[in-house]
Amino acid sequence: MTESEFDDAVDTDAAATATTATAVTTGAAADIPARLDHQRSRPHRAVPDVPNFRDAGVGTVRPGVLFRSGTLALLTPQGARALEALGIRVVVDLRTASERSRWPDERHGLDYLDHHLPLLPDRSETGIEWPSGSLAVYLFMAETGGAAIAGTVRRLAAPDGLPAVVHCAVGKDRTGLAVAVLHHLAGLSEEEIVEDFLRSNVHLGLDKGPVPYLDENGEEQLSHPVEADNLLAALARMRELHGSIEGYLLAHGVTEEELVLLRGKLG
Repeated sequence: MTESEFDDAVDTDAAATATTATAVTTGAAADIPARLDHQRSRPHRAVPDVPNFRDAGVGTVRPGVLFRSGTLALLTPQGARALEALGIRVVVDLRTASERSRWPDERHGLDYLDHHLPLLPDRSETGIEWPSGSLAVYLFMAETGGAAIAGTVRRLAAPDGLPAVVHCAVGKDRTGLAVAVLHHLAGLSEEEIVEDFLRSNVHLGLDKGPVPYLDENGEEQLSHPVEADNLLAALARMRELHGSIEGYLLAHGVTEEELVLLRGKLG
């Protein structure tokens, strides 16, 4: 089932789903939605309780096989049924263990393979601080996130790897870089990759400026709009380190066969 077919099928449930999501955000978990300004965000019609959820099937990537989002911590039973209808078999969580512990993904009976592949070091466990400044963070992700990005490729290339959701906390930076690599493998042009990457700003309301969110320690931070130059710098750093994006993945354990398999599954 493609996302457009799925949207048509669930239109009659959309209002009920949105109502349930609103009820959750005003209840005991009301601190979690501080990650986003829901008045400014553009939720998915069928899964409005999951921030920045959307089909990553753009360009040469088939719709309905690869989805991207922020945390599933506010997933409602209706949202779980929506993901089930999309046939989701795998969820790749790029967050740290601390984030997962504080904001665990909800399932509501949804059966999927959960793969934890932290793209950044856990500050509370390693003592390694993330750099300040968005450009520095993107370069840091390219330098330290190879195992997670390669693990994502390997998981999705497996026979039971798709349809899948790749997510982090808000679904824009770590997820944005990982999906950009997947889009590159699928043959998207740089312009197409950047265009999809920048959609997070509209989906999260960041096109109107920064919004507050809670980090893994429950402390309020500001989430800033994604910038094309940061993504391109991270991809360039991968090429600088290993000659090409493919070389970067091979250096972190992906096989040539897995690259071929994933390209075939995405296209």
